[in-house]
Amino acid sequence: MNHKELDAWKAAMDLTEKIYRESMSFPKEEQFGLISQLRRAAVSVAANIAEGAGRNSDQQLLQFLNIALGSLAELETLVLLSFTIGYLEEKNKEQLLNSIADSSKLVQGLIRNLKKKSNPARPFTTH
Repeated sequence: MNHKELDAWKAAMDLTEKIYRESMSFPKEEQFGLISQLRRAAVSVAANIAEGAGRNSDQQLLQFLNIALGSLAELETLVLLSFTIGYLEEKNKEQLLNSIADSSKLVQGLIRNLKKKSNPARPFTTH
């Protein structure tokens, strides 16, 4: 499976770009704090999707997709914190949270599809 063809990966890359752009306006003293943490969490989402897809194993991909979900939850928390302390405007916070939610839905959908693939429903038979 080529990760570049996955909608979840494409959305994660878009989200990462948005995080980088938004965090450029944060105070310079946050360069090694909140900015770094936000960017690492965002990069982690796309990177884990790519790494899992590159493993050529559905079980490994599932493991990395779950890690990506964890990074999305971390990213959501960091965006909320950035807003709370005044680094993000309401509009920008909402846009980022919507992008995070969209990415999360795509990753969860991929997880569901992989689980269905590995545990297909058994056909109903009568005896």
